[in-house]
Amino acid sequence: MTAETANVQSDFLRAAVARGQFHQCTDLEGLDKAAKAGITGYIGFDMTAPSLHVGNLTQIMYLRRLQQAGGKPIVLLGGGTTRVGDPSGKEEMRQLLSEEQIVKNTNSIRGTFEKFLTFGDGKSDAILVDNAEWLLKLNYLDFLRTVGRHMSVNRMLSMDSVKLRLEREQPMSFIEFNYMILQAYDFVELKKRYGCSLQMGGSDQWGNIVNGVELGRRMESYELFGLTQPLITTSSGAKMGKTADGAVWLNADMKSPYEYWQYWRNTEDADVGRFLKIFTDLPLDEIARLEALQGAEINDAKKVLATEATALLHGRDEALKAEEAARATFEQGARSENLPTIVIPRAEFAQLRVAAALAKAGLVGSNGEGKRAIQQKAASVNDTLVTDEAAALSDSDLVDGAVKLSFGKKKHALLRVE
Repeated sequence: MTAETANVQSDFLRAAVARGQFHQCTDLEGLDKAAKAGITGYIGFDMTAPSLHVGNLTQIMYLRRLQQAGGKPIVLLGGGTTRVGDPSGKEEMRQLLSEEQIVKNTNSIRGTFEKFLTFGDGKSDAILVDNAEWLLKLNYLDFLRTVGRHMSVNRMLSMDSVKLRLEREQPMSFIEFNYMILQAYDFVELKKRYGCSLQMGGSDQWGNIVNGVELGRRMESYELFGLTQPLITTSSGAKMGKTADGAVWLNADMKSPYEYWQYWRNTEDADVGRFLKIFTDLPLDEIARLEALQGAEINDAKKVLATEATALLHGRDEALKAEEAARATFEQGARSENLPTIVIPRAEFAQLRVAAALAKAGLVGSNGEGKRAIQQKAASVNDTLVTDEAAALSDSDLVDGAVKLSFGKKKHALLRVE
């Protein structure tokens, strides 16, 4: 907290500062005043995959804090901008998706926001908007005359997303170069349509957000605000939401509630307090108590983090099931039907080696990794260590029609035969 942020009066900015979600603001005093009266703010999400991931969750929680403080959140789906691709943080052009894939991804992602935000017609109820509504209707020459003339190429070339590419002599396509113009125009359009005065995002979006603030002022004399939060990394420097197995997806069909719970349970000790503030709704005094735990007791705080974060996404019942499954698996060494379960035909099971089964269950990335896990004495079947990399599963391994597979002490799954 700085001397500047210590004096904020609005509930929204107080929460953002207290929970470590404040980085930069275009006009802190002006935004604080507007937020006290109730402000409409948005964050954009491009439809680049069939699910959002934990990295996106920081932004969803930003919208949640805004709504909890009486503001009105807008979820802006990038049905239009996804056709272009955000170059921010990328060393090469994103793969362009087909229109069919963008629509499919959009439909798959929509439900995630309803887990965290209340949608409706009320003053502070969230609304969901797709920028395809206006971007797909733009006339190119009219757009250049009304919007393009307000955008400085000198400034655009100074943006990190552009400058880093040029410095590294990596090509940037003209379509990517246009992305920042479209994002800026989104802000102006949302102000016109919904009275939206605030754009939020991660600190890597600062330049794009400022472009929108300035475009609104130049085109329509709008008073707009930009607000960012720090990019979230782990204490060891890893990118938030990235694991050895890939992204931590928010859709249950891509990452089960149990696996999601385990992701949070495995949080590094130094990150527990910070993540409790950002990813849960626990009161700050309770978080301070949990953050102060030392030694083995920090594991209790990790379990609270895992359960509270999972409850927000998957519901309290699924979170408690995941917690109980972990307790049974790790503390009692028991099997649990709440473990991630993969179903295979009996004919396939009859020819399945343990190494391949580990890959089939998603515990490792390939059959080769499965063999290495066995060589490193890290693979178990029904809690019994496997030492032969050519070992195969058999009917004698089945307990109630399933086999428990384990990779290390923390990754488990059931392989069920039908």
